Formats: sequence, C-alpha cells, structure tokens
Amino acid sequence: MAANEQVAFSSREMDGLCINTIRTLSMDAVQQANSGHPGTAMAMAPVVYALWQGVLRFDPEDPIWPNRDRFVLSIGHASMLLYSMLHLTGVKTVDPDYEVLGQPCVKLSDIQRFRQLDSKCPGHPEYRWTSGVETTTGPLGQGVATSVGMAMAGKWMAAYFNRPEFELFNYNCYALCGDGCMMEGVSGEAASLAGHLKLSNLCWIYDNNKITIEGNTSWAFSDDVATRFIGYGWNVTRVGDANDQEMLARALHSFHNTSDRPTLIIVDSHIAYGSPNKQDTSAAHGEPLGDEEIKLTKRNYGWPENAKFHVPGGVYEHFQDGIGRRGHDLRVTWNEKFNAYKTKYPEQASHIELMQARKLPAGWDKNLPTFPADPKGVAGRDSSAKILNVLAKNIPWLIGGSADLAPSTKTRLTFDGAGDFTAQSYGGRNLHFGIREHAMGSILNGLSLSKLRPFGSGFLIFSDYSRPAIRLSALMEIPTIYIFTHDSIGVGEDGPTHQPIEQLASLRAIPGLVTLRPGDANETLEAWKVIAQMHHQPVVLVLSRQALPTVDRSKYASAAGVAKGAYVLGDAPGGKPEVILMASGSEVYLAVAAYEQLTKEGVKARVVSMPSWELFEQQDEAYRNSVLPPDVEARVSVEQASTFGWAQYVGSKGARIGMKTFGASAPLKELQKKFGFTPEAIVSAAKDAVRKAK
Repeated sequence: MAANEQVAFSSREMDGLCINTIRTLSMDAVQQANSGHPGTAMAMAPVVYALWQGVLRFDPEDPIWPNRDRFVLSIGHASMLLYSMLHLTGVKTVDPDYEVLGQPCVKLSDIQRFRQLDSKCPGHPEYRWTSGVETTTGPLGQGVATSVGMAMAGKWMAAYFNRPEFELFNYNCYALCGDGCMMEGVSGEAASLAGHLKLSNLCWIYDNNKITIEGNTSWAFSDDVATRFIGYGWNVTRVGDANDQEMLARALHSFHNTSDRPTLIIVDSHIAYGSPNKQDTSAAHGEPLGDEEIKLTKRNYGWPENAKFHVPGGVYEHFQDGIGRRGHDLRVTWNEKFNAYKTKYPEQASHIELMQARKLPAGWDKNLPTFPADPKGVAGRDSSAKILNVLAKNIPWLIGGSADLAPSTKTRLTFDGAGDFTAQSYGGRNLHFGIREHAMGSILNGLSLSKLRPFGSGFLIFSDYSRPAIRLSALMEIPTIYIFTHDSIGVGEDGPTHQPIEQLASLRAIPGLVTLRPGDANETLEAWKVIAQMHHQPVVLVLSRQALPTVDRSKYASAAGVAKGAYVLGDAPGGKPEVILMASGSEVYLAVAAYEQLTKEGVKARVVSMPSWELFEQQDEAYRNSVLPPDVEARVSVEQASTFGWAQYVGSKGARIGMKTFGASAPLKELQKKFGFTPEAIVSAAKDAVRKAK
C-alpha cells in the first residue's frame, strides 16, 4: 500500500494501524542504526497512543503553549517511542528564542538516521535539541522525578495567576516509567514528596514488564509497587494488558477524576514478536531485533514485510483529527482567554510573558543591599539571605527551598506574603523538599523547565547527592540555581564527613555549569546579579558558614569584577607585580592579608579574586592576560579545597595552597593553622615563588 493511499478503516482498525506504525518505525530505526532499544517502544506503543490521541492537551503546532499537558519519557532508552509520536503528530520546531518556526521537528529522514550525528533523534531524548521533548531523559528515575517539579510548577502557577473567571493554568503531567525507574532511589524520594503534596495533576504510567538488562527483575526486585505507592499517598490503578485501549482509557479517566492525590497506572506489558520463543530482554535493552525477526514480527502485524519506515495512508490524518484538532482548539481558546486576561490583569499577564521568555521584570534589582567595610564581616550565607529576599520580592516567580536545611543555609524567604508551598496552599514561595537532595535537584529542573526560576539549597558536601540532576541541568542548558553553604573546612568541628574537599573541583568539571564562590558580602551581591540574568546556564553559588571580612572597596577594586569571573582586587605600584596571589571565596581575605604584608616588605604583589573560573574563561584573551599577565610566573593559589585544576592558573613555577587530604574535627582557626591557611604561610609561599621565577 502506498503511503498516500487512502483506505476506509473502522475506528478500532485505525487504532491498530497507528499503533503498529509506531512499533514498526521503532523497529526499523533501531535496526538501521544497529543500536538501540526497540522492545519497550513496541510494548508501550498502545499506551502512548491512548494517551496522546485520546487525552493529551498538546498542540503539535505550538509545542511550548504554556498550559499544555507535559509528557515525560522517563524510560529514555525507549526514545523511538517519543520520536515516532513527534513525527506522526507533526510537532513543529521551536528555536532557542522560543519562536515557532513551522517545519516538522522530527522528519522521517531523522528517524531513518536514528542515533546518527546531527539527527534530531539521538539515542536518548534531549531537551533543546528536539522540540516536543520536555526534559532530557536516560538516567533512570530522573524523568519521573523531574515531572514532580513540572506538576508543582503547574500548581504554583494556578495559585498565582488563576482568577475565578480565568483558569489559565490547569495542565497535567504524565510520565512513562519502567522497572529501572522504580528501582532508582530518586523516584522513591520524588514519589514520597508528590504524595505528601497531593499533586493531583501528576500521573505516572508504570510499564510493569519485569525485564531489565540482566534478565527478569525477580533476580533483584520484588517490591509490591502498588502497596508502596498507596503508602506514599497515591491513587493506584492497574491495566492488565497494555493493548487494552478501553482499560487504558478507564485508567486515565480515573486519574482525571482524582482530585486529592497523584495517580500511578500500573500497566502489564508483553511484546508480541514474530518468533514464539523470542524473549523480551535483548530488544528491551540495547539490541536490534535482526532482519529476520523484524519480517516475522511485521507479518504478525499484517504489515508489508519488506517495507521500511512505512507510514500507511490515513495515519497522519488520523492524528491530525485527534490530538491535532483537540490541541489546536484548546490552544486557540486559551489564547483568547489570555488576551481577555491581559486587559483585566495586565501585570500578571506580563509576568506570564516574561517567564516564558526567561526575562526579568522591570525593577528586578531595586533595593538591593550593599555592605560597608567591616573587618568582622558577615557570613556568605547571611549576606546571601538578605539579597535573596530582596530579589525574590522583585521577581515573583523566583521560588525555592532546601533539603531540610533552610535554617542553616539561610534560604527561607521571610518577606510578607512569601508563605510556604504545601498541599493546602500551593501559592507559597518557600518549598520544603525534606531530606531528599537527589529529588530536590530533579524537581528544581522540572520547575525550571516550566519557566519558573527555582533555587534549592544544602551543604556543599551534599552536592554529591544532587550531582546527577545538576549535570542534567547543565546538559539541558536551563538556569537552575543551586545554593551550597558550609563551603570548606570552615565547617570546623563537624569534621571530615561534612567538610567538602573535592566538591568544588568536580562541580567545575561539569561543562556548562557556572560555579560562583564569592569572597565577601559585596561579591555575593554581584554574584546574585549575575545569577538573576542567566538564561541558559545553571549556577552553583558556594557560600561560607563563617563570617568573612567585608573588603574596604575604597582601598580595593569594586566587587563588580565578579561578573568577569576574576579581577584584580589589589595591585602592585604601576600594575607591575612580581607575584600574583589568587583565591576564591572564604580564602580571599587571607590572600588580602598576605598581600598587605608582602607590600609592607617591599614585595610587589597583586591579589586576584577568582569567584568563577567559568566566567573568567568566557572573557577574551586580552582581559584574561590583563588579570594574569603571562610574564608573571610567580603565582600562588589559595583555596581550602582540593588543589585539582589550579595548575592551569598557577603554572609550573607557582605554588598551590590547598587540601591534599580530608579535613579534621576541630575549631576553624586550629584547622587553618594545621593545613597552612594563614597569611604567614601564603607570604612564605609567595616569596618562594618569586625566588623560583627569578
């Protein structure tokens, strides 16, 4: 049958034709790539068809319509399932500036080049690479955890923007997950919080196929998932056969009628292969079926055995008449409602438009505090708290919280009306993640993907618990904000378990992530100004627990240099130093003290504050050389953390003062003396560096 040939089908026959089109596109793409996972796509095709064609409020013509339903493919290895849907429903491309361009985001030629260089169909779904992909997935559990953030964003936006006559936000979030997602701890963290918050706009669909890479799940997994989720406070329903469209529709109806909790739909699936003895395992995880098995399977479907990437006549039109028409009508109605809303509530409407474009409201930086010189100073977390509260008051969609550490990280929003985000009040600005650092990171990503500006906080040592989500925020290029306090051995008596050593170096190693470690209160202010204006870069803000002297800016350079990542804080006469002292964060004041001592002794020294290596590397070569002149080889770096990475700035003749072991439990001043973080030690290292350079 030619692809454009029109044949009259019954409704049930057309359902089957569309489902088998999804299956065969997935089989053919994986086979042609000789790489991938066809099994799950084949088994879950009826489920995704029922969801997309039957209920999803999504307009392929405008895949970033603000009140669209979200679909997250948490089982990212089944990416061909999503690419098939994006292709068959005709989802249009959107560029990074959020302008709908009009051409299909996944062409048949992209599917034919599945997993190949520059195809819009990479091995796992990539946000910002393929329009219609709501979040990057692949690391199991991340997708479902991120969907919790999307659902929370929907509840918050409804509370903030909706009015009795204008229900602008009421979207639902669907996430398709599997046994691997259920085993990963992050899904349990996220599901627990979702149940606690009674997120009734959240639906997870669990492919209960009992297969992982090693074989049957019985080797390692025997959880009663239904009982577990009932314990989390979820509505749980079951579909005994993934092919049963009526039961799938009934389960989705149950979700829509549940108003006080999230829903888990457990779907039992089995892949119908051509060979009766074929097992699910290889196809579900990483092996093509093989040409002969594909022919047998297509014969089983009543499909042309030798046709590849075959889309029968009527399939495109059927999707256009279903999700296409429904999504279009819903979006047009929403736009009409939004235009009326703009007339009655212009300020709130402008906020929606600004959020969608990741822009800031006018006056976002008004009333920000500045800090006078003070030798006693203020802790980084305390100055940040003052700045954050002003910023959040100016930017209504700046919201966040901590993994049970707000009293320590000083991230609670305390201004009038800030409130708490709870199941009883979704409009609060303070989020409470509980002791769930991993899920917190994923949820922050979901909030950010929904165009809120979220922050989450914890101790720097526990950034390790959040690392998979931090990495994904960098991969997706979304401006999630991570605030980590207790930045060094300055934690003191808490000892090695709480003293971060390698964390700064490992965060700096993540491509696209900006780390900012300000050295005093005014550097913290400038760091927040940089953070607020980020569009496509996540940021880690690293702050001290202990007080840091506030630098006298009448004697030293303006803290505005933070925006360039590194700047000359104090210099030698005529700007001709013979030694450069470099430091970040809580060690800057030590470097300043050493600089002053060296200056008294007639040593021509320069002190450079380096709060962000990433921002510094973004500057042109002329600026970088003006801060770190190549001909000045005597250099000393100071950081109460691993020295890893500092060699690129110190060079072969310089010295690196840092941690080469784990810390110890003792008061801070004793630790600084033990590990060499004193002005005297820096002065000595500087003089040695000068001698070596000469």
